[in-house]
Order: sequence, then structure tokens, then C-alpha cells
Amino acid sequence: MNISTRYMGLELKNPIIVSSSRLTGSYDKIVECAKNGAAAIVLKSLFEEQIISDIDAKLQDNEMYFWYPEATKFVKGISKDHGVNEYIKLIKKVKDNVDIPVIASINCNTSQEWPAFASELEKAGADAIELNIAIFPFDENVESKDIENLYIEILKEVKLHVSIPVSIKLGSCFTNISRIVTLLDVAGADGLVLFNRFFRPDIDIEKGKLIFDNYLSEPSEMTQSLRWVGLMASKVKCDIVASTGIHDYQGVVKQIMAGATATTVCSVLYKKGIPYIKEMLSDLENWMQTNNIKSLDGIRGKINLGKDNSAEFERVQFMRKTTGIFN
Repeated sequence: MNISTRYMGLELKNPIIVSSSRLTGSYDKIVECAKNGAAAIVLKSLFEEQIISDIDAKLQDNEMYFWYPEATKFVKGISKDHGVNEYIKLIKKVKDNVDIPVIASINCNTSQEWPAFASELEKAGADAIELNIAIFPFDENVESKDIENLYIEILKEVKLHVSIPVSIKLGSCFTNISRIVTLLDVAGADGLVLFNRFFRPDIDIEKGKLIFDNYLSEPSEMTQSLRWVGLMASKVKCDIVASTGIHDYQGVVKQIMAGATATTVCSVLYKKGIPYIKEMLSDLENWMQTNNIKSLDGIRGKINLGKDNSAEFERVQFMRKTTGIFN
């Protein structure tokens, strides 16, 4: 049987990608992921905010930069180079020793200056770039369309600097997810990852303070991305990857059946360890063999072929059939 797939033109030996996290932030962990069967890895994100704040701090420390603009430009260049230096070294080392695609990740919220960094990541050997765009809708003065337009602007600016594929990892907080997905597809996104999972604060009622330990997903969270993968996969040209709440082979199968090209995993590897990738792949193959399925293409998007399934995906409220007025 064939469990291979293609994502953004990259050949993947199976549909399991390890998403950006501490698990993909060190060479040793990345090698362990590869040895245990990961089809690709998304490197731990390089943060735009950190780089820019480092630059600003240097400039504020010395009054001379106010009087010598050319020095300011020089320091900005030095700081940026230093900010990405370790990241570039990691990409090169991984590419020299690991035979699976390496996707660089940038956490960003503007289209200013930093997109030029993307070309450095390409030169270092990254096979693709994932833009983890973090624009949170906390400002009541910002209209929804302005946030959407910024996503498009960032994507287009990065695409000007690289020839490798570029994907967008989306959050689910949009007024119209169908619209932003379609706009990004038209703007040239090679892939879309649905959905990003942000930290979810809780309150310790004994200490009276916010806590942030709810950072791992649960299998029940998969249904949100499942719905939108099912709704959008057949409507866009770019590849769609499912993310969040995928904790076993069943989650992988469901997302592929909804139309996903591949899936990303993270939380389950924290809970069960990186070697669990092997178990997921073995379970996937056993399921395919039991059901006489020869390739993932044989089930991809299959759930969308049923005439009633589109309406089921679109349903907002749950309605249970009874002998009452709904009959």
C-alpha cells in the first residue's frame, strides 16, 4: 500500500508532519522525529518581534544613532544577521544530515523589512516556509478586512523574495474563514494549515492569577479543523494541511477523508513521546490493509463525495431528529 503524499510540491513518505514546537527546535529532536517516521518537520518559529526588539534595544542604548542615520542602518543589518544566524545554522545542519523536507517557520505580524529574511532561509536549504501570522483581533478600531489584507500583504511580500513554496498557518478567528482562505489561495499561497492553536489562559482561583498551562491540544479539538478542511479542500488550488487535535491514526484518516493533503502533530508527541509516530503509521497501514485501501488518494476527500455531506459540514446548530415539528 502507498501512504505517500505531496504537500506544496514536496514528496512526503507519509501524511504525518511534526509541527513547529520545542520538538523541532533542536537538532537532536529533529533527528529523532525523522528516525521515527516523520514525513517532514516544521522548525520552531523564528519570531519577528524578538528580532525587531533586539534591534530597537541596540539603537536606544546609544545616542549617536540619532545623529548618524547611516550607522542606524548598519546596526539594523548586523542585528538582523545575528538574530537569524543560529536558525540558519540549524537549517544547514539538519539538511546535511536528515533526508526529509525541512520547513522553516516565521512568526510575524507585519510585512515590513523582515520578509527579506525569507531569502536567507531559502539559501540555507529550507524546502519551504510556513508563515505563522499572529495578528490578534483585540483592537476594536481595526476592521476585519484590514486584518485580512495584512495577511495577503505579508504573503505577497514574502513570495517576492523566495522561489520555494510558502504556506500560511491560520488561526480560526476570522469573520469569514471561507473568504480569507480563498483570498490567500488566489494571492499565491502554496499551502494552508488549518488551524493554529494559540495559548488559552485559565485562572487559578486560589492564587487569583492567570495561568498558561493549557498548551496541549485534546482530540476533541480536531473537529473544528475537520469541518473547514471538508468545506474548503475542494474549493482551492493550494494544499490544505490539518492541524490541532490529531492524536492518533483515526484523526489522520478523518482529515484525509475530509480532503487534507497531510496532517501535523505536536501535542500527542509531548504526551506519548516522539516514537509514537511509528505507532500512528503502523496503525494507519493496518487500517488501510483491513479496508483494502491501496493509497491515500483512494480516500482523500471521499467524505465530500456524498451529496448530503456538504450541508452537514455547513450546519451551525445541532438538530436531533424527533417525532416532533422537525419531521
